[in-house]
Amino acid sequence: MTLVPLDGAKGTGGGTATGPGTATGESAGAASGSDGPSGTADPAPGSATSSPRRNGTRPPASAPASPDSPRPGSSSASPAPAALSWSTPTREATDKRWCEKVTVAFANSGGTAVRSGTVTLGTHIIDLLGIDWSTIRSTEPLPAPIAPGSRTARTWTVCVDDWRVPLGMHIETRVVTVDWS
Repeated sequence: MTLVPLDGAKGTGGGTATGPGTATGESAGAASGSDGPSGTADPAPGSATSSPRRNGTRPPASAPASPDSPRPGSSSASPAPAALSWSTPTREATDKRWCEKVTVAFANSGGTAVRSGTVTLGTHIIDLLGIDWSTIRSTEPLPAPIAPGSRTARTWTVCVDDWRVPLGMHIETRVVTVDWS
């Protein structure tokens, strides 16, 4: 069996395989110069460039310092960023068919406060048969600040132009998107 690189370039290991997992009778790592467990190239055993060994074993590798680990004498890691979630809209009819009250609950499960943002409400205009004729978007300010670990709810009266909702039609605010910082 002959090994041919996929890109057509000549390999550094060369040779033919004599069995599974071997290349020219040596271990695959030694023949190809691949990285061993210590992250350095494993030269052939007994060569002049072999790494220093004590009693036939490699010296222990020191673990690199993690960039996220706190340094001695410094405070712990900074608080987690804000993590805002919101509920599906709860709708309540009004006396006008082109308006409704929409309530959305917000929860911040992060480590810092949500300082500002906008809430976009997608209000659908629905006919008597349930066909969605149009979607009107309206933007409202987010009820900020929202402290870490707290919940808040806000109710908006959402209205569209009355001419958009003829007799027999109604509106439904179904979509809520939030952009926050």
